[in-house]
Amino acid sequence: MKKTLLSWFVALSAATTFLIQPITALAEDSPKEIRIGISSAGVGGKPKVGYSSVTTGHLRGVLEEEFKKDGIKVVWRLFPGAGPATNEAFSNGQVDFGWHGDLPAIVGRSTGLRHKVIFSAGRFGPFYVVVPADSKAKSLEDLKGQTISIFKGTALQLQLSRLLKRYNLKESDFRVISQDQFQSRTSLATGDIAAAITSPWTLEARGVAKRLIEIRDDKFLNAPLTFWVGEEFEKKYPHIVQRVTTALIKQAHWSSLEENRNEQYKLWAQSGVPYLDWKKDWDDYDLKERHSPLLDDHYVAAIKQGVVEAKEFKLIRKDVDVDSWIEPKYLNTALKELKLEGFWPELDAQGNRKDGKK
Repeated sequence: MKKTLLSWFVALSAATTFLIQPITALAEDSPKEIRIGISSAGVGGKPKVGYSSVTTGHLRGVLEEEFKKDGIKVVWRLFPGAGPATNEAFSNGQVDFGWHGDLPAIVGRSTGLRHKVIFSAGRFGPFYVVVPADSKAKSLEDLKGQTISIFKGTALQLQLSRLLKRYNLKESDFRVISQDQFQSRTSLATGDIAAAITSPWTLEARGVAKRLIEIRDDKFLNAPLTFWVGEEFEKKYPHIVQRVTTALIKQAHWSSLEENRNEQYKLWAQSGVPYLDWKKDWDDYDLKERHSPLLDDHYVAAIKQGVVEAKEFKLIRKDVDVDSWIEPKYLNTALKELKLEGFWPELDAQGNRKDGKK
C-alpha cells in the first residue's frame, strides 16, 4: 500500500511539473519587438519629437540599449496624426505602449481600448493663443465669429474648451477648424485664420504673428501626459513592462537634472523646432516638476477633471474609471530599484508641493 501511494505521488508530481513548465516558460517568454506609439511628429513629419522625457529617451536610444543584449527590437512609431492616430494604431494591434495627451487617452479608454496607465510623462508648461501680426484683436471676445485653429481630438481641444470657459465663452461662439500644429502656423502666417493655440516664437521672429494670450502658471490648463501599456502585452510580458518602465524612469531622472537642460534642448531641436523655442518655453520651469513621472494626487485629479470636462463638452459618452485605469506597481518598483524615491516632489490635488516648497 505504501509503495502504491508513493508511486502515485511521484507520478502526480511529475505530471504537475510537466504542466507547470510550459506555463512558466510562456510567462517568461519575450517579444521579438517592442512597439511604442508617440502621439506627435517633428516638422514636416520628421520622426523626432521633443518636449517629454519619453521622447528624449527615443532620441537617446535608451530602450534600444536596454534590450540590445536580448535581441529585442524597439520600434518607435511617431504619428503626425497625434493622439487619434495612436488610438487607431493600438486598436489595430500596431503598438504595445503609447505616449498620449489627456483627451485622446481618455477617449480611447472610454471607447473600450484596453490599456493601463503606468506613469506620468510630462506636465505643466506655457499656453499661448497666437494671432496674425496685423490682427486688431485685444481679447478672445474680439475673435467672436472668426476662425480658430486647433488639432481636434488632441489635448489642445480640451485646452481650448477650458480657456473659453474661463472667459465665459463657448466653442460655438467661433468657427473652430482642425489643423495640426504646422498647418496652423502656416495659416497664421498667410492670415487664413484669426488665431491658433501654438508656440509663438518662430512666428514672432519672422514677424508674421504675435501673442494674444500667454499663460504660464496654470497647473490644470495643460493636463499631464500619460505613458500606458496595452493590457494584453502587460499580461503576457510583465517583466518587459518593468524593464521598459525602469529604463524610462532612469531617463526621466536624466531629463530632470539641471546640468542636462541645454543638452536636452539641443536633442529636441532635432525635431525641427529650433533650440531657442525650447529655451523660451522651458527656461523658467523646474525640470523636476515638468518631468515628474509620479502618479501623484495632482496627476489623478487632473485626469479625473479631464474625464468630467470631456463629458461636459460632449467629447465622450461613457465614463472612465481613472482609479482602475492606473497601475502604479511598475513605477513604484522602478523608483525603488533606482533609489529615486523622494527625488521628484509629490503634488497635492491642487498642484502644490506636499513638502511645502515653492
